[in-house]
Amino acid sequence: MEYISSAKNEHIKAAKKLTVKKYQKQAGAYLLEGWHLVEEAINAGITPKRIYATNKYLAERLLKPLYEITTEISDDVAKHLAETETPQGIFAILPLEEEKLDAPLAGQYLLLDQIQDPGNVGTLVRTADAAGIKTVVFGGGTADAHNPKVLRAMQGSQFHVKIVATPLPTLVKKLQQAGIPVYGSELNANAKPYRDVAPSDQFALIVGNEGNGMAKELLNVTDANLYIPIKGRAESLNVAIAGAVIMFHLTA
Repeated sequence: MEYISSAKNEHIKAAKKLTVKKYQKQAGAYLLEGWHLVEEAINAGITPKRIYATNKYLAERLLKPLYEITTEISDDVAKHLAETETPQGIFAILPLEEEKLDAPLAGQYLLLDQIQDPGNVGTLVRTADAAGIKTVVFGGGTADAHNPKVLRAMQGSQFHVKIVATPLPTLVKKLQQAGIPVYGSELNANAKPYRDVAPSDQFALIVGNEGNGMAKELLNVTDANLYIPIKGRAESLNVAIAGAVIMFHLTA
């Protein structure tokens, strides 16, 4: 097995670039960090292009079939590759594959409209996974699914659900044409309490930007816009919390 001790190694330099969207697209691959995420990827049937690991991981049973594509690295190299302050010492280069929506359209969907905070994006994907929603759509202005912070925040749920990037206005029309109701999440004069909508195995829920909410062009074409009645004095809920409350109700 090859051993790399220097961060100046050309393979390490190339791997480090795979945390940046431009280089990810060029290479058709991205860098995943951390044992839990690498484990989730392998268990999901994804074959890494390359694994870089410090000595403590080399005896892991899960990695034994991947010996030929595993390179041992020093702790210094692990620190260089890491986006975290305390790196675990294992990384995988995974193929960058663009998912497409299943046809015909059916089931439950979470649509992210300009959600910019990586933590919120990751939490929403994890919550959709937990609620049983199989498809999450990243609309325009939403943080990239392969951003290192988003990858960490999703905690492996990206391997359990289908993640698709596509413009939401066009998708909303297609969903409605397929008979799938599309709900927005917004507090306005025409919105209704979320409990007024019955749970269903066919729906799409849009959650909007942290500060500005959903785009008006989407609010104007939804089948209904839902809000969560607030009983206390809090002005609003975090978008990920609000999304979670509505998702678990609609999937009940």
